[in-house]
Amino acid sequence: MSLSPYMQFSREQWRHYRADTLLLLTEAELDNLRGFNESISISEVEDIYLPLARLLNLYVTQTQNLHSTTNQFLHQNTHKMPYIIGVSGSVAVGKSTTSRILQTVLSRWPHHPKVALVSTDGFLYPSAVLKAKGLMSRKGFPESYNRQALLQFLNDLKSGKAEVTVPVYSHASYDITNDVTTIAAPDILIIEGLNILQMPDISEAQRVYVSDFIDFNIFVSAPTKIIRAWFLERFRSFRLQALDKPHLYFHQFSKMDEEKAMAFADNIWENINAPNLFKNILPYQYRAQLILEKGADHGIEQVYLRKL
Repeated sequence: MSLSPYMQFSREQWRHYRADTLLLLTEAELDNLRGFNESISISEVEDIYLPLARLLNLYVTQTQNLHSTTNQFLHQNTHKMPYIIGVSGSVAVGKSTTSRILQTVLSRWPHHPKVALVSTDGFLYPSAVLKAKGLMSRKGFPESYNRQALLQFLNDLKSGKAEVTVPVYSHASYDITNDVTTIAAPDILIIEGLNILQMPDISEAQRVYVSDFIDFNIFVSAPTKIIRAWFLERFRSFRLQALDKPHLYFHQFSKMDEEKAMAFADNIWENINAPNLFKNILPYQYRAQLILEKGADHGIEQVYLRKL
């Protein structure tokens, strides 16, 4: 008998845990939530995301009850803290789409209507800083992020600070902008990023990590060969879309011969994304409470829920 800390469910099995949870999402709304080249359907929302939202609603409720119990024990009257959900996985695996759908579905529950979404991309160092540090070829690796700022943001949220700000990252320019987003005391915060499940190295002086602030971790998974194909497909399409848009980052690749451009993309995968995936992302996937495993069509085929 194989050993596993997870219970495994097929899509057909998982869908039954939806119970009587209502679908409060229209096809038009789903169109706006879909990621690039992702063909997620309303039926997948019903089969995968509604049961997950029901589970998370139960977890949030129990955590709020625990907060009240702790307040009673300590003779305090502090406000409930945001419940933080982490969504991790490789580049191009569909973390952002999963996060957007979860945000929308969870916000329809009456007890926690205020659901915020933040990407760790906002905590990347600006390109000028990455160049100065010699880290442009390590973008997405843990050292390319302002980890102290990210930790301070999460600490402020969990300490009950009324408002916190997050830097804004532009995928058009592939750089940090001068804008900020204000997060004001959400009921739930979804934080999406590559390395949020990572644990500190034993030799590091830093003993507090992003995962210490997260209440429930989700890992979006797919076979590496498939993720690589999705990454290259996305690169090819972004390149074509930027042909007449010189302000976009991908415009520089639209001027290249296609074979040369795709060779450049493959080089990015082989020398940046794949090493980061194997060193800093995949080794920590089994720290997640829930794993969503995708097939070649982007559809979620298996769900793994950690045993309690």
